Amino acid sequence: MDSPEKSLHSPMPIDDAEELILRWDSTASEDAREKMIFESHRDEIDRYLRAVDELHRSMSSVSLSEGGGGGGGGDEQGDKVSSTVQIAMARLEDEFRNILLSHTSPLEADSLTTESSSSVHSSISSADGAEVHLYVDDDSTHKGLDLSSDEVKAESSRRSSISYRSTSSIREIDLVPSEAVYDLRCIAERMISCGYLRECVQVYGSVRKSAVDASFRRLGFEKLSIGDIQRLEWDALEVKIRRWIRAAKACIRVLFASEKKLCEEIFYGIGTKIEDACFMETVKGPALQLFNFAEAISISRRSPEKLFKILDLHDALMDLIPDIDVVFQCKSAESIRVQAAEILSRLGEAARGILSEFENAVLREPSQVPVPGGTIHPLTRYVMNYISLISDYKLTLSGLIVSKPSTGSRYSGDPTIPDMEFAEFEGKSPLALHLIWIIVILQFNLEGKSKHYRDNSLAHLFMMNNVHYIVQKVKGSPELREMIGDDYLRKMTGKFRQLATSYQRATWVSVLYCLRDEGLHASGGFSSGVSRNALRERFKAFNAMFDEVHRTQATWLVPDPQLREELRISISEKLIPAYRSFLGRFRSHIESGRHPENYIKYSVEDLETAVLDFFEGYPVSQHLRRRSH
Repeated sequence: MDSPEKSLHSPMPIDDAEELILRWDSTASEDAREKMIFESHRDEIDRYLRAVDELHRSMSSVSLSEGGGGGGGGDEQGDKVSSTVQIAMARLEDEFRNILLSHTSPLEADSLTTESSSSVHSSISSADGAEVHLYVDDDSTHKGLDLSSDEVKAESSRRSSISYRSTSSIREIDLVPSEAVYDLRCIAERMISCGYLRECVQVYGSVRKSAVDASFRRLGFEKLSIGDIQRLEWDALEVKIRRWIRAAKACIRVLFASEKKLCEEIFYGIGTKIEDACFMETVKGPALQLFNFAEAISISRRSPEKLFKILDLHDALMDLIPDIDVVFQCKSAESIRVQAAEILSRLGEAARGILSEFENAVLREPSQVPVPGGTIHPLTRYVMNYISLISDYKLTLSGLIVSKPSTGSRYSGDPTIPDMEFAEFEGKSPLALHLIWIIVILQFNLEGKSKHYRDNSLAHLFMMNNVHYIVQKVKGSPELREMIGDDYLRKMTGKFRQLATSYQRATWVSVLYCLRDEGLHASGGFSSGVSRNALRERFKAFNAMFDEVHRTQATWLVPDPQLREELRISISEKLIPAYRSFLGRFRSHIESGRHPENYIKYSVEDLETAVLDFFEGYPVSQHLRRRSH
């Protein structure tokens, strides 16, 4: 008995071929309507395909004979063959649709995002990393008809085993089993060779497009217009950007790449770029939806909170560009490649614009109500957290920020802009200069806000707290510290210590002035004796001034525990020895008179305890209660 492969090529009389085709005519036979050829035994499938091939050859030979001046009998035979071929094509169209539908179901989201799969195809690249292609002459429409069953299977297998990709991130999934792919290709070859390209492509596109759309929906990415996207609240948009990044990676690297592979396996080499047309018809809708979202973000209103999500989007798209160029490498997909590149460029522009607008917002932040207790201003926390995040995006932003910030100069004459000379920051990257500039304008703004404190001491304390916070944030971020540089860090450290000194002078010089000896002697000389009245007035002045400082500055706040302790120690080192000495020299003069308790209100120990109340942010009465507990 002949093997199936041999029988597929053995001659089949034209009458037998017509009979076989008509037997499977679903319009004439209920049995043919209920059964599918490609669900039958392989022999029956091969016989049907051979019958189609025989009719096609017969139709071609009739056309040739007519062209050579044949008689009227050829017309009748040609019409009969043509009619039978139409029946066969209608049947093959149904079979093609049925095979696709039988093996088409939406991919689960997990299968699209999992990094490993048993069906991953290894990448093949040349030594220099260039893409590897299999080339077939464009004029090869009918070559598939001359391939034996074994040759077609071998060709299909070869296409299945070769990935035409060079990027290791692409992960192609077998969407349809290889046996079904072989059958689909067999049908496609015959439909296209008989002039039914449009019908074949339409069936393929309608089935696979529905499958791609369903898989796309399972990624949780809803369809939104550019207007819808731009009207969304930022919190909602943040969530959608995270979802977009996940969906874009899954679509381009898995879903679209796998669809492209399937198109190539079925249509590659049959006709001129048919596989490209089928691929674009299948994925065009979701691809446009993906890129329209990114485009809407790239042209949306700029505001500081958007920077980092825009950078996430930029990084994700930049990472995907090589994959986009591979998956959409055909000429008909050029618009998608161009759109992706343009969106990437606009996202970079948006990031630069947002940074510039952020700098202007920091400089112009208008709040004038002093923060209670001279603590850290919300603007300081916001700005330093912001630039710490900027340093986390150092690699991306270093490539996007290529020019120095627009700053004031000492010659500009504009008092609303601080001076900054770049000479001292020679060798710094443009991004580092922008970060330093942000710190400069933050301090400039804070200095303006400090003037709203009526108490000069509190103004100094406010600036000390805020500059110290800036220094600590820079020290706490290795990336930020590296960009700012230790030289500028030392300069800021010196500034907050200078501010601490200015606070102490503004507060304690007048208090300590009460503890001087000058003006206490009756006739201006030590030998003339101490004036008890002058001494009493001096103690009363000290008590009143210290009471006021204690009452007010207990409610002031130095939030950093170490700085608070250092400041208290510094105060104690100046106040306590001076008071101990003053009390030691003049206590006897007061105690020998009437009502000494009215003048010597504090012991040394009382002052030491009182100093512990400073900068805690609570009224004195609450400090007393806290100590009692």
